[in-house]
Amino acid sequence: MIGDKLPAPSYWPRAKRALARTDAVMKDIIAAHPRVRLRSRGDAFQTLARSIVGQQISVKAADSVWARVVEAAPTLRPEAFLALRKPRLLRAGLSRQKADYVRDLARHIVEGTLHVGRWPAMDDEAIIEELTAVRGIGRWTAEMFLIFNLMRPDVFPVDDLGLRRAVALHYRDGEPIGARELREFGAAWAPWRSVATWYLWRSLDPVPVEY
Repeated sequence: MIGDKLPAPSYWPRAKRALARTDAVMKDIIAAHPRVRLRSRGDAFQTLARSIVGQQISVKAADSVWARVVEAAPTLRPEAFLALRKPRLLRAGLSRQKADYVRDLARHIVEGTLHVGRWPAMDDEAIIEELTAVRGIGRWTAEMFLIFNLMRPDVFPVDDLGLRRAVALHYRDGEPIGARELREFGAAWAPWRSVATWYLWRSLDPVPVEY
């Protein structure tokens, strides 16, 4: 049911142990956040729509806009978004571009051009390729979907600014790190890079974002 949270992924305890065993910094970050973990809301459209809403704005601003979007379409069904006139989405705080993106996403799901039912059996890159064919969904948004909806264990969003800030803070005395170097740096966390990323986010903001 939309809005319900699924249980934490079964691999979570195993991933925590593996990361803590091989990385002393990660061990301390994990220990500092013992009672929070990744959870999915379980609904593809809601996760993707919320990711679009959150693009290029702060978490606090995204939460505020999303709350008004929920008021406009309480069921959070793609059909409800298609039924809304664009001015109503604009009044909720969406930019014109984001309103178009969310409606286009809803249309893809309603028309079946996104194969939601097949995604659990598809590999990460195949899902990213399908999602990025939709207007407004780039690689970052697709990666957020893999982490927060499908709860894939080894996604590493090297373009995420929060991840870059956390790695710079904890591992490089504040020195910035680019995407290519970050990808190489994070290879040591495989096959649990989603989990490492999630804890690095928590080191900057202890309240989990739930797409």
